[in-house]
Amino acid sequence: MLWKYRGVRIRPRMRNNVIMTGAIIFVPVFLLSMFFFWEDHLLHLDVMKIVKQFELNVPLLIKSVLCTLLAAAGSVILAYFLFNDAYKKLYHRQKIARMIFSNKFYEKESVQVKKLFSNDTAAKEKITYFPRMYYRVKDNHIYIRIAMDMSRFQNRFLDLGKDLENGLFCDLVDKEMEEGFVCFKLLYDVKKNRISIDDAVAKDGVLPLMKHVSWKFDKLPHMLISGGTGGGKTYFMLTIIKACVGLGADVKILDPKNADLADLEEVLPKRVYSQKNGILMCLRKSVDGMMERMDEMKKMPNYKTGENYAYLGLKPVFIFFDEYVAFMDLLDMKERNDALSYMKQLVMLGRQAGYFLVLGAQRPDAKYLADGIRDQFSFRVSLGLMSDTGYGMMFGDVDKAFVNKKVTGRGYANVGTGSVLEFYSPIVPKGYDFMSSIKESLVGVEGAQATAVACGSVSDQTASGERRSEASE
Repeated sequence: MLWKYRGVRIRPRMRNNVIMTGAIIFVPVFLLSMFFFWEDHLLHLDVMKIVKQFELNVPLLIKSVLCTLLAAAGSVILAYFLFNDAYKKLYHRQKIARMIFSNKFYEKESVQVKKLFSNDTAAKEKITYFPRMYYRVKDNHIYIRIAMDMSRFQNRFLDLGKDLENGLFCDLVDKEMEEGFVCFKLLYDVKKNRISIDDAVAKDGVLPLMKHVSWKFDKLPHMLISGGTGGGKTYFMLTIIKACVGLGADVKILDPKNADLADLEEVLPKRVYSQKNGILMCLRKSVDGMMERMDEMKKMPNYKTGENYAYLGLKPVFIFFDEYVAFMDLLDMKERNDALSYMKQLVMLGRQAGYFLVLGAQRPDAKYLADGIRDQFSFRVSLGLMSDTGYGMMFGDVDKAFVNKKVTGRGYANVGTGSVLEFYSPIVPKGYDFMSSIKESLVGVEGAQATAVACGSVSDQTASGERRSEASE
C-alpha cells in the first residue's frame, strides 16, 4: 500500500487551537454586527465626518459595542454546543501539541532574519524538528500515531500511552507497532457506549454490558463487584440476575443483610438465602453439586477433554453473594474458614463445570479473598465513589488515574484485557420493576423448556410408532 491516511498531523500552531478557532468565529460576527449598527453612517466616504459621528453619537457607540460583543460571544458559545464533537477534537489536538512543547519533544535553532521595513537583522528561533504525530477519530476510538524516525525521543514516544490516556480522559485499549509508527488506540466518549437493561441479554456464554464490553463468563468466570451506597451496585447485580434467569441458568442468591436481593424470594422461591446457616449450606451444596457434575460430565458419551458444560448441553449455575464482607464478619473462625474453602473451590474449579460466583461488597477486603481467590475473579467492576485504597483492592497496582464522577452506575472495570476501563452499567429506567421483569423472564424460560420437552416427547412417540410399525411388518 503506497499511502495510508493516518489522521490530522499535529502542527506547532495547534497549541493555540481553541483560541484561534474562537477568534475566527468571534471577529467576523463582531464586525458584521457593528456594520449593521453603523451601516447608514459608514456609507459616507468622508472619513473625518464618520469619525465626528462616532464621537457625537456616544450612546449608539456604547449600545453597538455591547450588543456586538454579546452577539459575538453568543455565537462562540452556540458553536461550542452545536459542534461539541468538533470542539473536543480541536481541544485534543491542542493538548497533544502542548504536550510536545512541554516535554520538549522538538528541536530548534537560532537564525538571523531581516526586520520589517529595515535592513537590520534579528535573531529568531526556528523549529528544525517536530515529531510526525497524527490524530484520528474512527469508530468511537482515538488513534494517535507517532513516527518511529530514530530521533532521540523515540524511546520516550513508546511510553506515551498512559500520558495520552490520562491527558485525554480516555481509556487506552491497545498499542501496536505499524510500519514506521507506534499506534495508541484509546476509547473515546465512553458514555455513548452505554446500553439499556433490555439490551443486556445473555447468550452463548456472553453477557453484553456496554457496546464494547461484554462479560464472557465461559472464558472469564466469576465477577467481583464493589461500590458504595448510591453507586448503582444493587441495580447492576439485579440486571445480571435478570439476564441469567432469562438465559435459563440456575440462579442462587445469598443476601446476608436481607435487603434488596432477598426480596427476590417472591419470584425465585427456594433460591434465596439470607440466614447464616442457609448461606453456608448453599455454598456447601453448590460445591457438592459442582463435584457431582464434573464426575457426570466425564461419563457422558460426548465428553471431550478440554470442553466445558455448555458443550455437553448443561445449564450454568450462578451464585450471587452480596455483602460477603459483612457476612464474613458475622462468622466465627471455623465458619469463616469453611466459607472461604467453599468459595475457593468454586472459583478454582467452577469454570469447566459451569458454576460461576458473583461477589458484591462495598469494599473487597483482601483478608477475605486470600490464597489467590481474588485473582480468580477475571471480571471486576467498581461503581460509584471509591478511595484510592478501594481501587487498589479491586484492581491492584495499576498505572491509572481514577476520576470520581457523581453518575449513578458509573465506575471502572477490568474486563480481562489487563487494562482498567471507564465503565457505565446498563441504564435502568426510573420506576423499573425488577420483580415483574425477572418473573416474566422466568415464565418465558419455563415455557420454552416445556415446549422443548413436549416436542421431544412427540418425537420419541413418533420414533416408537415407526419402530412398532417396522416390527409388525
